[in-house]
This record gives sequence, structure tokens and C-alpha cells, in this order.
Amino acid sequence: MTKVEPDHLTFLTRHGHGQAVLTPLPGDASARRYLRVSGADLLLMDDRHDPTGFDAFVRLARHLRDLGLSAPKVWATDAGKGLALIEDFGTATYGALLDQGADEMALYELAIDALVHLHAAPAATRIEVPHYSMDMLLDELSIFSHWFLPALRPDLSPVDFDGPWRALWQKALTPLENGRNTLVLRDFHIDNLMLLADRNGVAGCGMLDFQDAVLGPAEYDLVSLLQDARRDLAPGLEARLLARYLAAVPAEMGADADIRHRYHLLGAQRHTRIAGLFPRLNKRDGKPGYLRFMPRVLGQMQTALRDAGLTEISDHLDATLPGWRSAGARLSSV
Repeated sequence: MTKVEPDHLTFLTRHGHGQAVLTPLPGDASARRYLRVSGADLLLMDDRHDPTGFDAFVRLARHLRDLGLSAPKVWATDAGKGLALIEDFGTATYGALLDQGADEMALYELAIDALVHLHAAPAATRIEVPHYSMDMLLDELSIFSHWFLPALRPDLSPVDFDGPWRALWQKALTPLENGRNTLVLRDFHIDNLMLLADRNGVAGCGMLDFQDAVLGPAEYDLVSLLQDARRDLAPGLEARLLARYLAAVPAEMGADADIRHRYHLLGAQRHTRIAGLFPRLNKRDGKPGYLRFMPRVLGQMQTALRDAGLTEISDHLDATLPGWRSAGARLSSV
């Protein structure tokens, strides 16, 4: 329970919930806040610091629902204040269910099936969102240069490191240009997925935090789901789920070998970005809790670089940042 802020009270009163008690939900890496509204199956979303993200959330929620997927219904908005009343999906997050011993395979299969549904829907890309361009992919990799590098080697210049770094990655990521673009939700992992037991089929997978969606490589959300920075899957589960996806997606997505290669490339890109993102969350945003995942992230980064065949990048890191492979334990204890 929390004291109701004046803007919240005005908005709630306008929509018939002026007497509601608000209970804040745990936060994540963003500044966005969610508060549960008593006496109604509603959440108050406060995204006042990101007007662009607020607008995208509202549009994408409607779009995903139109595609037959489950995103929260938006009941009321005040775009000027960044406030919205949205459907409350409850408390059955994938993360909570897995911690309680739920069937891991069943939950992940449902999420895979939801992705297949999204990637097979012709209308999925008919929405105005940014393109996941090469420049955008490289800008994300510069996070590594400007935040991981100083954490490990404060004596080196991030600017001097970043030029050759981007050139290596631009060459490595060129095969992504040959894949089919889809709607990429970007944060498609267990913390943003919920089991909606009263809904059938793929609608049983509730989706959250999709406001940063882009048009880009289909395999990105697969990586987000199956190579989670905060949780290990059971042995062999990643391979079985990837095979399930490959067996179900339309043929126009490409040959299995090409999909797998793009999957590994995007895994390498994503883990490298996160290796810089978590130190940034600590240093810039005062959120040190993510550093405990650094050993896993750097392990995933090494595996993905190997699986994608990116030896040139691995060799460059070994030459310029000796000790980077084993830096996770030290960074996690900062």
C-alpha cells in the first residue's frame, strides 16, 4: 500500500476509482512503475518519463490483441501525464511459477508457440515502430565499450576501443540482412510473460513490456527467451525448444541452418550488449543488483561468440582486454 500521489488520485477519480488503494509492484531496470488498483482487475501504469514509450505501449497492446495474442487491455489513458489504467494479468508470472516448481517445458512451449503465432501473422509488421537497423545494433554494442571497458580497464579509452569494435561487429552481423524481418518485442523473457490459465492456446501467454518493439530479425526474441541473462534452462531444453520453433515457423522464414546462424549471431550481440548494460545500471542508475548476473552473462557471451563462429571478435577481446572471460566474479562483487 502507498500514499496516492495527486496526479494519480485525479486520474483515478476521473475514471471511477478515486477510493482505490494502490499497491506498488516490484520495479525493474526501467523508470516505469506499476501499481495494483484495489477493487478492480486493473493496474495503474505510470510512465511519465518516457512519452514515446507510453504511446508505443498503448498502440502495441492493441496491435498484439488484434493479432490474437494477450497483451493488457488499456482502459483509460492520460498521455500528458503518462498514466494509463490497464488490465491486471494477476500474479502468475513465468518467473514466480518456475520458482514454485511449475512445468518448465510446458511454460516455455507455450511461449514458443506464441512467438510462432506472431512470426506467422502477415499483419504483425503492419505497425509503425523503429527498424532494428545495423546502426541500432552497433549502438547497442557501444554500451559494452563505454561501460564494460571502464569497469574492467579504466586505463583504456572507450572512444579508441569503440571504432575498431563497431567495424568488427558490422562485418559479423551482415548475415542478419538476409533474414526476414518480423515484429520484435525485444524483452521477451520470463519476467515479462504470464500464464493466463483461463485463456486457450497462445492467448494463455500474457505479454508485458513490449513498448520497445522494433521491426527486425525474428530470431532476436528467441534468444531473449531461451538464453536468459538471469536464469539457466534445464539441460537440453534450449535445443528442444529451438527445434519446436523451427518445425512450426513458415518456410519463408528461411532454412533451418540460416535461422540457427542468425540465432547465434543475435545471441552474441545481445549478451555483449548486456555485459555493458548491467555495469551501466549499477554506475549510472544506482541499480547494483544486476551485477550478480555478470558471471552468467559473460559465460553466455563466450558461448554465443563460439557458436556464431565469431573468432575474430573473441581474439580481439583476448588481445585488448586480457582477463575479460573471467571478469564476471570480480564485477559481480563490486
